[in-house]
Amino acid sequence: RRRDGGWPAGRPRNEGGRKAAAASKKRLPPAVHRQTCLRLRHSDASTAAGAPPVVRRLIAIWGAVAIDLPGLGQSKAAPAPAPVGQPAPGVFLRQVCEALQTGPVVIISPSLSGMYLLPFLFQHSEQVKAYIPVAPICTEKFTAEQYSSAQTPALIVYGDQDTQLGEVSLSNLKNLPNHKVVVMKGAGHPCYLDDPEIWHKAVLDFLQQL
Repeated sequence: RRRDGGWPAGRPRNEGGRKAAAASKKRLPPAVHRQTCLRLRHSDASTAAGAPPVVRRLIAIWGAVAIDLPGLGQSKAAPAPAPVGQPAPGVFLRQVCEALQTGPVVIISPSLSGMYLLPFLFQHSEQVKAYIPVAPICTEKFTAEQYSSAQTPALIVYGDQDTQLGEVSLSNLKNLPNHKVVVMKGAGHPCYLDDPEIWHKAVLDFLQQL
């Protein structure tokens, strides 16, 4: 996989995932072993291999990697560990981080990737340095008590034209006690594509405060 935001294809089988992660680790910039920002990708049209400017900036500062989720993008051959719309086992991302020896990570989690990140956050919060959700799915699968128990810093981002997932996810994510909200004016569900400059600034400003 590529160093410029690339990442080993997601694999729910433990040994395969560990081998792929170990191979990718050798090609990552040195910063990835100190501080890491994971970007969970879910779109066939825009895969991890085509890293946008924010990922390239994060590589220089944090050591950023991106993952195409199982069954999508360049991970089409990898079976998903859970049906779409259902929370995946938290152990999935835990094993990814352990294989890459990342230490606590910042995770950017848009849309479909919510089914992977939220279980990981609640089950392994010690491995999540910060959380940047962008209108993720599955927020309604967890209780207000679960959200309130997570002390992880969070930057909640959504577009004001995303009147479905944006507003629904905010109604649940706002129960995180240590959060900030960025509403991107005139942006839809993929708000980071509608206004990349505002998105890049919001993410980088948030990371600089950690």
